[in-house]
Amino acid sequence: MTVNFDNAATTFPKPPEVRIAVEKALIRYGSSGRGSHPIAVRGSELIYSARETIADFFGAQPENVVFTANCTHALNLAIQGIMKQGGHVIISHLEHNSVARPVYALAKAGKIKYSIAEVSPSDNQTLENFAKLIRQDTKAIICTIASNVTGQILPYQKIGALCQEKNICFVADGAQACGVLPVNLETDNINVLCTAGHKGLYGITGTGILISDGKFSIPPLMQGGSGSLSALPEMPDFLPDALEAGTLNIIGAASLKAGVQFVQKKGTENIFRTESALCEHFCQKLRNAPDVILYRHPDAKYVPIVSFNIRNKPAEETASALAKQGFCLRAGLHCAPLAHYALGTIETNTGTVRFAPSVFSDMTHVSRLADAVSAMQ
Repeated sequence: MTVNFDNAATTFPKPPEVRIAVEKALIRYGSSGRGSHPIAVRGSELIYSARETIADFFGAQPENVVFTANCTHALNLAIQGIMKQGGHVIISHLEHNSVARPVYALAKAGKIKYSIAEVSPSDNQTLENFAKLIRQDTKAIICTIASNVTGQILPYQKIGALCQEKNICFVADGAQACGVLPVNLETDNINVLCTAGHKGLYGITGTGILISDGKFSIPPLMQGGSGSLSALPEMPDFLPDALEAGTLNIIGAASLKAGVQFVQKKGTENIFRTESALCEHFCQKLRNAPDVILYRHPDAKYVPIVSFNIRNKPAEETASALAKQGFCLRAGLHCAPLAHYALGTIETNTGTVRFAPSVFSDMTHVSRLADAVSAMQ
């Protein structure tokens, strides 16, 4: 028996609806915007329908939904586009490398300056930490909604309101939040939302989304065929065409539409409640284990992710031993070294072991996992 508890990387298994959508896309749809014949038209209709479904789910307009290869692609489009003319940007100390590395690369090239805000268990303190770093030349705050290492939820709505007050762009990384939290561009004051399609939205790998509210212009990072204004030497200056160079991933879009509809049907509140109960059960069974470290603070809020370690045992060793018993968990730095520096887990355990259930996870399997962890002390 193999049980997947690595759903923060990619949800597995996928819903039956997603598998059906993929099979249908393989035999029915052609390239969107690349012809007026029936096969191409069906592809264009599918793409627009997927945009409508996603826009409705996140409180946006369909034309502002941009399909990307993954969340990293979306974040690079947003970061390098918004900061193209230079300036100052603020990120958090829990950021994934998909935010940290593009920002660092721009800074190393001398194009921008950046500051890192500390995230506290207190939302008000976190907000203050961001606010005090704002300068006259600050153009954007770019931060995760929820950490991919600990699952801690940042006060993203308050950060969005702060950005709106200061007229700076708020770019939110929703990779670990979308599908479990009711993220909405309008009510959460998000200018640009970047997220993965293959995590909490249950699409296939190779899918991501950038969604804009249209307030801040994002120049293209790539140029190429767009299916519109083809006679011009430059990319179109309107969304989504400006940021969608090349043939779109029709199969991915079909899977993403089906995945979002699956989440809508289940309800983000119900998904959050179900998965959080699994995390709480896991923590409860291990709370009194003397050598198990749970990286959760009683005053902080979390999406359904739990990072843990066994004292004096490397994280990879723990995950490897659990894998031999059929439990799939990711260990290491999770592409987020900033977060591990903050936790103090880079040198002591070389990261953490991450438990991340999905809506398909079973309480019995969680109990067995917790028992296996306890037995390893």
